[in-house]
Amino acid sequence: MLAKGSFPWILTTFGITFSFALVTYFTGHLYAKTGVTIGILVLVFLFIFFRDPERCSADEENCMVSPADGRIVDIRGRKLCIFMNFQNVHVNRAPLQGKVTSIEYKKGGYIPAFCKDSHRNERQHIFIDTEHGEIEVVQIAGTITRRIVPYIKEGDFMEKGQRIGMIRFGSRVDVTVPDSFVIECNKGDKVYAGKTAIARLKQKE
Repeated sequence: MLAKGSFPWILTTFGITFSFALVTYFTGHLYAKTGVTIGILVLVFLFIFFRDPERCSADEENCMVSPADGRIVDIRGRKLCIFMNFQNVHVNRAPLQGKVTSIEYKKGGYIPAFCKDSHRNERQHIFIDTEHGEIEVVQIAGTITRRIVPYIKEGDFMEKGQRIGMIRFGSRVDVTVPDSFVIECNKGDKVYAGKTAIARLKQKE
């Protein structure tokens, strides 16, 4: 399955590659052959990058799942920072069930997403009201093709693990963990959106 919002990129690249193929067929021009080769490689990259596999969220009701694929690069109090490389799935998911109360888009700079100052980049703040309190998911764009593609709007009710949007080409996602949860991951851990439990509800004494 391909991510929502990926088809214009794939169709444009396919069209250019097909044009080079026609020129190659009729003229045999070396530059056109090179264009076909490059086009095919770009198409393969796009199909890999824009993949959007089905995910089964962790069955436990008392766990909070990761909003993104990638690696945890920082833990700042109750906030987890997840960096996504090119090879990661870039579709983000809701970490808990709840209602989207606010979405705030902010323009920003072009700092690499793995840097601590990347919170100044183009970003989107998503606030979700859950039964455990409000959580915030921040999608942060990187240096290349800075574009956040939202799949949701204010007022939507989200199931845990449901798709909330995508960030193109290198990015980061920050998420706040409610005080009633115990963080169960560490810096450097690899996580998967909608699948990896990053925190678990505290046991009542």
